[in-house]
Amino acid sequence: MQWRTPDSTVALLREGYAFIAARCEKMDTDVFTTRIALRRVTCMRGAEAARLFYEGERFSRANAMPASVQHLLQDAGSVQTLEGAAHRQRKEMFLDLLGPSDLARLRSIFRRCWMEELAQSGQEMVLQDAAARILTRTACQWAGLELGSAALRRRTRELTAMINRAGSFGPANWNARRLRRNSERWAAAEIQAARSAEGGSGDVVQRLARHLDTAGRPLETQVAAVELLNLLRPVVAIGRYLVFSAVALEENPSWRRRIASGQDGTVEAFAQEVRRRYPFFPFVGGTVERAFTFADHQFTPGEWVLLDLYGTNHDRRLWPDPAAFDPGRFMGRQPGPNELVPQGAGNVAEGHRCPGEEATLGILAEAIGLLAAQDSWKVPVQDLSISLHKAPADPHSGFIMFREPPSTHAKGAPQ
Repeated sequence: MQWRTPDSTVALLREGYAFIAARCEKMDTDVFTTRIALRRVTCMRGAEAARLFYEGERFSRANAMPASVQHLLQDAGSVQTLEGAAHRQRKEMFLDLLGPSDLARLRSIFRRCWMEELAQSGQEMVLQDAAARILTRTACQWAGLELGSAALRRRTRELTAMINRAGSFGPANWNARRLRRNSERWAAAEIQAARSAEGGSGDVVQRLARHLDTAGRPLETQVAAVELLNLLRPVVAIGRYLVFSAVALEENPSWRRRIASGQDGTVEAFAQEVRRRYPFFPFVGGTVERAFTFADHQFTPGEWVLLDLYGTNHDRRLWPDPAAFDPGRFMGRQPGPNELVPQGAGNVAEGHRCPGEEATLGILAEAIGLLAAQDSWKVPVQDLSISLHKAPADPHSGFIMFREPPSTHAKGAPQ
């Protein structure tokens, strides 16, 4: 089914996350075609669309996203650009680096970095900025990369720019790509240092540096550097979910009380609903590898396709009253692999679903518990609105918190 306007570039930039779902609703379909930047594209949404997109090797990631996006979020040679056996073998490396003991350590490091950040903060804190610092430090310590204060500021700025500017064009994107090149040079030097080190501590960076490809050779230094960034940057990106969690706790005090009381399953359910309800990736691109038919549309090899992640997470057929924030949806229920898709669908080991999903849930659960339990920080009146027109989206104010200074009057002293 063809959308009525010849090119939808302006509409996409204007509507952002809601672009695909709004047209699917108007046309009563899960598939439609249009043009973006004059390039023909097929857009689709829903659980069945997600299954077809992520399973059965029907799609590749080649030429699936603009270079301005790919160079910031993936770059050449990374796991997401591979297909078939090469992709599965590289994905196994990521799953090994993100095994249960590694995830437990990541969560523990995050908690420590969180407590230290709060202890060092002044009377006011913008959570969005603090989360970027906390998570950059967390990711680097977890990987075995100790940074001084100046290096931590540089890495935070670079990793944040990759995330914040992925949806931008022109000078803002060019500057973010310049900052990414700085990160890649640093990451390549860390890979080389890990390879030169005697013995092995088992740090994440050393395990990555010594990983062998399908031909039994170590990864090229530049490719290993890209994959190191693909471990660090997604941890920093969790900061958006962390801030969304703070907004949700502020707007849903009954759930905050339930979490603070330690009620079983509430933290996990709350984290899942944050991932469903709030905007993260708007959509993901793919190129058709082999012909198939879905929703009366014949998909042909080479066709460019966008799968609506945000729209699938708000599909009323899957999620009644999708705009409402209701963690109860996940109490005692595990969503199907193609229903909750903020970080992709399908099988994580065999497909392109994000291997860091468990890391996201672990850090979020830790953060939600800490946010719900704290009472020394207050949230002033501010603009917590989240525009779906901007990608990536975030609360307008960045979520400001403050704590009152301790009383200057000693207990029992005359006043």
